[in-house]
Amino acid sequence: MANAGVVGSTADLKPISRSGAGRRLAVGAALAIVLASAFYAVIQPPPPRPCGSEGGPPVTAPRIRLRDGRHLAYAETGVSKEIARFKIVFCHGFSSTRLDGIRASPEIMEELGVYMVSYDRAGYGESDPNPRRSRRSEASDIEELADALGLGSTFFLIGYSLGGHAVWASIKYIPGRLAGAALLAPVINYRWPGFPKKLSEEAYRKQDRGDQWALRVAYYAPWLLYWWMKQPWLPSSTVVKATTHLPNSLDARIRDLAASNGMLEKRRKLATQQGIQESYYRDMMVMFSKWEFDPMDLWTPPPFPVHLWQGDEDGLVPVTLQRYISQRLGWIDYHELSVTGHYLSAVPGFGDLVLKTLLVQPLAPSTAG
Repeated sequence: MANAGVVGSTADLKPISRSGAGRRLAVGAALAIVLASAFYAVIQPPPPRPCGSEGGPPVTAPRIRLRDGRHLAYAETGVSKEIARFKIVFCHGFSSTRLDGIRASPEIMEELGVYMVSYDRAGYGESDPNPRRSRRSEASDIEELADALGLGSTFFLIGYSLGGHAVWASIKYIPGRLAGAALLAPVINYRWPGFPKKLSEEAYRKQDRGDQWALRVAYYAPWLLYWWMKQPWLPSSTVVKATTHLPNSLDARIRDLAASNGMLEKRRKLATQQGIQESYYRDMMVMFSKWEFDPMDLWTPPPFPVHLWQGDEDGLVPVTLQRYISQRLGWIDYHELSVTGHYLSAVPGFGDLVLKTLLVQPLAPSTAG
């Protein structure tokens, strides 16, 4: 009876043990799901507020409708399209809108017969967000804009700062539509394979720790970027916060003045009015993620002139990497400006210089310093 009692007790304990382990596993799994769901909800950016939608900002600019149904807002300057000798599309930089440009003088625009259209890149200003935005989609937007406005079979393209990615994409995907291109202090991706590892790492390490982390998140975990940038205790982008050290005195004065007179905040609100995720942060994802092509692999010279301007005191784009790109791609006409920073349009006469060089002297020899 004693043995039977022992055997009976052991048999009774086994199903209880298994049942307890199963319950603990189920509770753990449920807790993990709850925590994961809560974290996912926390890191999700709010939905965008497209212009013209209920509760969204009003539509004040002329817009075209793209094939996918999105709208692209634009602003025109210079002479009318009907009498223009040269037609130019301008791509604004990070934290800017269609209202920014190269500040060429009205006299030069009139003398050369220049029509220029600047557009809000997707998610900026009054252009609808594009959650699938990419390098290729940027080139497609430019081509559709040109067609909708009747710019002809070819047109000129200028990209400033982060807007330079649109120029690289257009050289890659729509070269037959370009009559010429200009890159003005174009932002680079430190992970382009064409850079020597030592050179890119050296330039990367010189960036503020917060910028290094922001670029890592944009590359490795873009789905986390919105949440990351909201945390004051985490290192994040000084570019977004407008606190980057600017070695050039003119750049520093311009930013300090814009901050003191409220212009910096006004421009920020206009650029991000549909949501910072679909403007600033989408820009960071597109620019600093892994590219499907490396600009430095564009060995074959395009059938049009390409110019690149860079200041040697640019605190946002490393001049060392820009020099390497221009050396690697011999077909680029590189112009390095001494004692000059990132805000090139503020340099007296720069806008006129760009137009004269791009349109009147397309085959001029390089003036690199």
